[in-house]
Amino acid sequence: MEEHYDKGRLCVTGGTGFLGSWLVMKLLQSGYAVNTTVRPNPDGKRDVSYLTTLPGASERLQIFDADLDRPETFAPAIRGCTGVFHVAHALDLQGKEDEETKTKRAINGVLAILQSCVDSKTVKRFVYTSTAGTVAANAKNLDVMDEECWSDVGLLRSLGASAGSYVISKTLTEKAANEFAEKHGLDFVSVIPTWIHGPFISSHLPDSVKICLALIFGDQEHYKYLCDTSLVHVDDVARAHIFLFEHPNAKGRYICSALQVTIHELREFISARYPQYQLPSTADLSIKEVARFSGFSTKKLLDTGFKFQHGLEDMFDEAIACCKEKGYL
Repeated sequence: MEEHYDKGRLCVTGGTGFLGSWLVMKLLQSGYAVNTTVRPNPDGKRDVSYLTTLPGASERLQIFDADLDRPETFAPAIRGCTGVFHVAHALDLQGKEDEETKTKRAINGVLAILQSCVDSKTVKRFVYTSTAGTVAANAKNLDVMDEECWSDVGLLRSLGASAGSYVISKTLTEKAANEFAEKHGLDFVSVIPTWIHGPFISSHLPDSVKICLALIFGDQEHYKYLCDTSLVHVDDVARAHIFLFEHPNAKGRYICSALQVTIHELREFISARYPQYQLPSTADLSIKEVARFSGFSTKKLLDTGFKFQHGLEDMFDEAIACCKEKGYL
């Protein structure tokens, strides 16, 4: 792979996460050298072997400790890189932290990381991983939502949903990051995925995969997220990040969603394809959704020439196989 070293070095924050680790893997496969950040681990018990054993990792992957509570710690990982993928952001669906604390940490972190990008003199483009929640919770009642839509923070607060503080934090952080990048002349791209599904290389079960497999796990608490929703394969999301980083004219927000589905359609699909699993009855699925999470336009992304490669079958086949291999099923 030495002939590919000239592709340069990129930074991925949150490299131990579901998408972050997959993105590291895809970048290494594409011939990039990669710096990735992980939260400090004083007791040394965190397993990062799934990163260090990736093909090309021994030659082209460097792992740095960095903490959003001390955002200046990201600077060494960014130094010398031509691009930064900011993926790190805790998914707190249980609302363990209050909105103010979560939002302050996320905004302070992204602004400090962006400042490190400016200071580096080498970073050309900053790719931010957002979420469809920053688009979905608006009061316009549109059949199809696009990148011009922003979630209404006031509406989210009034709904009081358990995931509301996470979405508020992501919405305000994305806006702050975009404003900073514009002010300092830094290329800024935001990738807005819906629920990310599929296989995972990390040792822990990602929250979004757990939610997508809620019917199989019998996890009734998460059925509400699947009432009317949209899904995308983790590989497609990672490829979209890289594609938009490399695309010379990419700018602004890009929704990344492969398909939409209802919980009843999911039940029918899973029942036919995986009859070995005991699923809830149709009557048990008459639940109140937390928010409509479908009807997203991917026209802007598709117009760049990007193509999705994975459908529902790949998402579930590969996620289930991965869960079996790692002892979750």
